Amino acid sequence: MHARAFNFVWLALMAASVPRTIAAEPPSGSGGVVPFSASYQADWKSINVGSSELELKEDGQPDRYVYTWTTSARGVFRVLYSNDLVYKSWFSVSGGDVRPDKYRGAEGSATVTVDFDWDRRLATGQSEGKPVEIKLQPGTQDLASIQVQVMLDLRNGNLPSIFHIVDKDELKDFIYTREADARIRTALGELDTVVVASSRTGNDRVLRMWFAPSLDYIPVQAERTRGGKLEFSMRIKTLKR
Repeated sequence: MHARAFNFVWLALMAASVPRTIAAEPPSGSGGVVPFSASYQADWKSINVGSSELELKEDGQPDRYVYTWTTSARGVFRVLYSNDLVYKSWFSVSGGDVRPDKYRGAEGSATVTVDFDWDRRLATGQSEGKPVEIKLQPGTQDLASIQVQVMLDLRNGNLPSIFHIVDKDELKDFIYTREADARIRTALGELDTVVVASSRTGNDRVLRMWFAPSLDYIPVQAERTRGGKLEFSMRIKTLKR
């Protein structure tokens, strides 16, 4: 099992705590982006294996943000995965579109750095010691910024069927499908959600995520299946906005 199983969200809390939600209106000129922090409980085949946290915050300038995703193993799994996995993306938002500026990923000594040059339509950097040079397609995202883009697209009712995502030293195409609406029980109470599935052509792994419209489409649940069998799941525990 590897924490990177959840490219889109996109995460779990190690210790139980009292659920809380503090609502906030989108800041003026924010492009609909509402900063938040959320914690989740992650299970591997029904076994609690660790914790994850998401944090979306402003970056000191209008319409610029930093999104951080941290995953930590717990118990015996901490012996196998002693280093936290951290994804971090700096990006801007304009007209409902997320444009990543730079991305950093780290798990111990394994690191990935990607800088986006939109004028040259080129992403460059290093991936675990290998050079990265990728031609950018319109709307290209990194492993963290994609989560924010999907939230905005669902809110605006225009979720594309294909996303181009930089993963290490490759540009990969992922298929996204809005499957259904579902009301589910969570630590925050019962919530109406939108279910979105993502996958790659020729791959039997499918990631499904449940986004809550009442919480500005923050993801509250996710499940990854392989060959139709559940492998990994996450459930929201706390949320602060």
